[in-house]
Amino acid sequence: MEYQYPIDYHWSTEEIVDVIKFFEAIERAYESGIGRDELMETYRRFKEIVPGKAQEKKICGEFEELSSYSAYRAIKKAKEASPMDKIIMK
Repeated sequence: MEYQYPIDYHWSTEEIVDVIKFFEAIERAYESGIGRDELMETYRRFKEIVPGKAQEKKICGEFEELSSYSAYRAIKKAKEASPMDKIIMK
């Protein structure tokens, strides 16, 4: 990994770890695939930490700039998928 995850230094250590887990789940969706439920579980926790749409858009936009992986597209695909599906982004 040649980049740093976008984090807010006002978050607790636990929150930072959970946001990183979300971004790692997005990476897996692009690199090898991830179960829909696992991805959605990390997203729900991310939304507890980042409840506002504007902040979510900002943080996920920063992540996409750094990694080229779109959290928005991965979550959109996961929301449209069946619970047992595997999310594989191309």
